[in-house]
Amino acid sequence: MAIRFDIIAETGSTNSDLLARIAGGEAVAEGDWLIADRQSAGRGRQGRQWLDAPGNFMGSTMVRLTPNDPPPASLSFVAALAVYGATAGRIARPASLQLKWPNDIMLGGAKFCGILLECEGEHAVIGIGVNLAAAPRLPDRETLALSDIGVVPDRDLFAADLAASFATELERWRFYGTGPLFIRWQTAAHQPGTRLAVHGDKGVRISGTYMGLQEDGALCLALDDGTTRVIHAGDVMLEAG
Repeated sequence: MAIRFDIIAETGSTNSDLLARIAGGEAVAEGDWLIADRQSAGRGRQGRQWLDAPGNFMGSTMVRLTPNDPPPASLSFVAALAVYGATAGRIARPASLQLKWPNDIMLGGAKFCGILLECEGEHAVIGIGVNLAAAPRLPDRETLALSDIGVVPDRDLFAADLAASFATELERWRFYGTGPLFIRWQTAAHQPGTRLAVHGDKGVRISGTYMGLQEDGALCLALDDGTTRVIHAGDVMLEAG
């Protein structure tokens, strides 16, 4: 699969732009990436704004879905593993890099990357924002950039590595399905026994112990009252042990 990059100086949201191009009938090929130097209206999960900074990676790509593909929602795990693969070799302590359900990448326990998956018909658009040069300060969570640990990769070199990593993970996703994908994701994620707090869409907070993933990628949480809860959506935070 050929990888092509369209780099623009500034836009609102690369995801919105790519979706608009597709809706307008523009020939967007799988493997193409739209990357912005600056992004003024980046979006994260649950309607949050994704704040940018010069030198960070902000880009989107498209996957053309087929009837034989695994469930589209599992592409968020594909994207997370792609970022992990493009980043781990750049840091002295790869163990400080950790995946967090459903699609976060943590660096030293702090938020390092955001992923937004949006599906429109047979197209899935995946937006990825990575704190390379600077991390935005957020009121509700700690953030970190690679520059904070002494690593400042060139954005375009990182983009090339990320695109190649994503292409590899996408091929594995199509060929092997989600079983091996979830196994590999769990190897790089918070370990079983980790305390997690899940904030649902209705503001309900659930605390428990991480017990792994279900076959469909849902989060399995052992609650303090001895029951087990399967979480299909929500905002997950790591709790102090």
